[in-house]
Amino acid sequence: MEPPVILLAFLIDAAFGDPPRLYRAVPHPVAAFGAAVAALDRRLNRSGTRRAARGAAAAAGLVCAAAACGWAVERALAALPGEWAAACAEALLASALLAWRGLHDAVAAVARGLGQGVEQGRESVRRIVGRDPQGLDAAGVARAAIESAGENLNDGVVAPLFWYALLGLPGLAAYKAINTLDSMIGHRTPRHAEFGRAAARLDDAANWLPARLTGALLCAVSARRAAWTVMFRDARKHASPNAGWPEAALAGALDLSLAGPRRYGATLAAAPWLGAGRRAAAPADIRAALTLHRRAAAAITALLAALWAAGYA
Repeated sequence: MEPPVILLAFLIDAAFGDPPRLYRAVPHPVAAFGAAVAALDRRLNRSGTRRAARGAAAAAGLVCAAAACGWAVERALAALPGEWAAACAEALLASALLAWRGLHDAVAAVARGLGQGVEQGRESVRRIVGRDPQGLDAAGVARAAIESAGENLNDGVVAPLFWYALLGLPGLAAYKAINTLDSMIGHRTPRHAEFGRAAARLDDAANWLPARLTGALLCAVSARRAAWTVMFRDARKHASPNAGWPEAALAGALDLSLAGPRRYGATLAAAPWLGAGRRAAAPADIRAALTLHRRAAAAITALLAALWAAGYA
């Protein structure tokens, strides 16, 4: 029986995350993707015609390059002597492209910070959300942390594992390139409305099925029928075709209302609420979301172990 590479990769990430000393010495793969995206943005995202086409070419080029790197590394590792040595080396590399431990610790830091005061909570949540949290009150900070726990469980864990299981290291590397592209240039800002359009659509496509699997996973580990009800009723209300599924699942599981209107600078953007529960989320609700996060990790571990035992992973 082949070594359980995907299971090992997930367990390494869950146990150790990204060792800070290691990535002070060598670049993190996602940081390398980010540097490449920034370079392409500077070079190709200029005014004039065919801005969208240049953005599409940049996205396609980076994703293909990431997949090629994954393929080359996979081939090099296959040449190592000893099946388990090669498997452990691949699992160690793949774990760097997973983010269960990093996400769990970052969300837990928001609960601790918010327990000390709203300013500390804002400072902690700033690290995991894409908007300025300065205008958020304590309940808004807690909701933002819970929303991030749901959306990033997909982006940092379920979707990478899905593409890794399907296409190996090339699929995992390509997915992380897509996700990095979307996080950096996929927003509908004046600068990236055209240039980042292809990156955003690629991310939507790559996350379509994993996001729904993530929502189902959260509903299953919550053991609350309301989680399923809210997810199927409200997920499509979200502006994103994918983020609403895990966020709505958490809203139903925790009896909260999430998402809703959001302030960007001086502008209040209208958006529907997901769920019909409390809007006054608190640190205890963040900790409850983290409990579901850990249950989800246990379920993923059990599933990967079962697939390996059956000869599928």
